[in-house]
Amino acid sequence: MQQNRKTYAELEQIYRQPLFDLLHEARSVHKAHWQRAEVQLCTLLNVKVGGCSEDCSYCSQSAHYSTGVQAEKLMDVEEVMIAAKKAHEGGSTRFCMGAAWKGVRTGDKKFEQMLGIIREVNKLGMEVCVTLGNLGPTEANELKAAGVTAYNHNIDTSPEHYSHIVTTHTFQDRLNTIAAVQQAGMSVCCGGILGLGETVEDRLRMLEVLCGFVPAPESVPINCLVPVPGTPLGKLKLQPVDTFEVIRLIATARIALPGSKLRLSAGRTEFSREAQTLCFYAGANSIFYGNKLLTTSNPEKNEDLQLLKLLDLAPQPPCQTVTPLSI
Repeated sequence: MQQNRKTYAELEQIYRQPLFDLLHEARSVHKAHWQRAEVQLCTLLNVKVGGCSEDCSYCSQSAHYSTGVQAEKLMDVEEVMIAAKKAHEGGSTRFCMGAAWKGVRTGDKKFEQMLGIIREVNKLGMEVCVTLGNLGPTEANELKAAGVTAYNHNIDTSPEHYSHIVTTHTFQDRLNTIAAVQQAGMSVCCGGILGLGETVEDRLRMLEVLCGFVPAPESVPINCLVPVPGTPLGKLKLQPVDTFEVIRLIATARIALPGSKLRLSAGRTEFSREAQTLCFYAGANSIFYGNKLLTTSNPEKNEDLQLLKLLDLAPQPPCQTVTPLSI
């Protein structure tokens, strides 16, 4: 994947140019690197709900807060496969599985069970993405061997703002997991959340960190905060991020990370069709597809398909590197 590292000063210059100039530059970069009019459809399944020991101040699944989300056990392989097959039949080319854990450790029963689930999902031929918390090199290698295509581990915000959002792990802990993932040969899916009380400078610092990954992230989820009652950020009643600020960040990310998929993720239900259209024009080329993201809502499948058809956009095929394991 092409590396196009940008400094903070360069990112700020890109971001703060007149909006139409920014959109024109982003669109030119996008068309140079993504010549087909396509959007990747991804499905996300929460395979282990609630009870997480981390204190991420936006998360409904943290055991530190009373949000109405009850802790559940890890889904069994039969349940997961029903959802995976449905996603495959519905056009998704990437199946993402999330578990509300601080991390996994080789030899643990829950990790062994998860590896078995991954091996079965891999047989469907979709890209397999998981987000299981912190990893070390051994766990990363085991996930790669089981058939994981990409590992999601968002950095959420800037290094400077991170400690205001989470205290049970550090920003460096996130970077250590990402390093283990890349060393194991998996792609990195890594992005952030807008609306955490951060500044524009924090968003650009977050993007600067992403630009420093070698190789660059294969995909970059752009989330907008969905305030959850009971969480610290839910209690603050923060103002939603202005749509044009989201579009500016997507356009800047497209210019800075030309070969990365930019994924519209949480908070998309608050976007009008026109706002989503501008996001696609600015460089977004991936969405989560299905009516639920972990514990928050997502647009209905039919709405997404209708919009893509209206915009003459087609579902993107799986990446060429995906081959089901022979098990």
